[in-house]
Amino acid sequence: MIRLAYVCIDPGVPVFGTKGASVHIQEIIRSWRTLGAEVAIYCTRAGSTVPPDMGDMRVVEHRLPKSTGPDRERAQAKAADTLAAQAIKDGADAVYERYSLFSDALERITTALDVPGLLEVNAPLIDEQRTHRELQDEDAALVCLRRQGAAAVRIACVSAPVADWVAERIDAGAHDRVVVAPNGVNCARIQPTAEAEGRPVVVFVGTLKPWHGVRTLIEAKAAASGDWALKIVGDGPQGPELRALAASLDVDVNFTGAVPPEDIPAALAGCAVAAAPYPATGQASEQYFSPLKMYEYLAAGLPVVASRLGQVPDIIEHGITGLLVEPSRPDELAAAIDELAAAPQGRAAMSDAARKLAVDRYGWDEVLAGIIEGVAL
Repeated sequence: MIRLAYVCIDPGVPVFGTKGASVHIQEIIRSWRTLGAEVAIYCTRAGSTVPPDMGDMRVVEHRLPKSTGPDRERAQAKAADTLAAQAIKDGADAVYERYSLFSDALERITTALDVPGLLEVNAPLIDEQRTHRELQDEDAALVCLRRQGAAAVRIACVSAPVADWVAERIDAGAHDRVVVAPNGVNCARIQPTAEAEGRPVVVFVGTLKPWHGVRTLIEAKAAASGDWALKIVGDGPQGPELRALAASLDVDVNFTGAVPPEDIPAALAGCAVAAAPYPATGQASEQYFSPLKMYEYLAAGLPVVASRLGQVPDIIEHGITGLLVEPSRPDELAAAIDELAAAPQGRAAMSDAARKLAVDRYGWDEVLAGIIEGVAL
């Protein structure tokens, strides 16, 4: 049995939380356990929403003190040091770390124990921190990334743009260890269901933040000529604004509020079409995402109407598993949804194709298998 140390130093990602990043952590760990690994978690934020099948896991948490600026960055580096020391003391046969700013934990553990390490990179965190939050010591963040990249036997990046970003910042000798490993879905947990009777239900799942484009979806509902219902699963900072928008446009929207990950299958059940209306950002560099919701939609056998940007066209084949529209265009989004709402046979064919794609390509076990392929564990 492989003893795996799973490391996440990012205080913004609770291991046992409900956000997409938390779901990613839990599913990758499940896939490791499916392979027979004994997984110990080393993190700065454990979270409190522990799935029933993970209640037996060893979790070592080093919470960060409340701080800002340079103090916060130093605290993250200290946490990486402390958690790495504990993992070394516990012993491990391999290390899997979710890339976090100012962490060199993987490098420390693999060097001390002489074991393989795998680094998972989900976003260009240095650029994100500099642009959207606060980054004091960018040089230190780059040094940590280079050290981690040099120590890892495999660097799994969530999309091709992220892989390019990493390759530009690590030593050339590590470039052949970089692979693209998009997000996945638990196809056993999320399965197709029969559509509910009555009007076709169009569903959106996600945090209500500007970059998910829910405003465009509500405007599309107001502009639609077809007869379909709209269900929005999730909540967030834009929640009050979006509810007010729906009321001002006299649009009937079922806002369910946030639901825990285990309730997503029930939230998707009975729906006919799913929406991913990402808005135009104007910045190609910001289109690096590999959205979990897309894979969940596919696993549920839902035709997806999505914006034609970023990695989305690599996931959704227009006319086969869904329809692609120009971003930030409520009229185009409305027309595409109207088209599917009026075509039950077309939806059924897309449903079958979507489910097959999810099972064949995007199951979490398949994602992990691609990451570790060729790695001696």
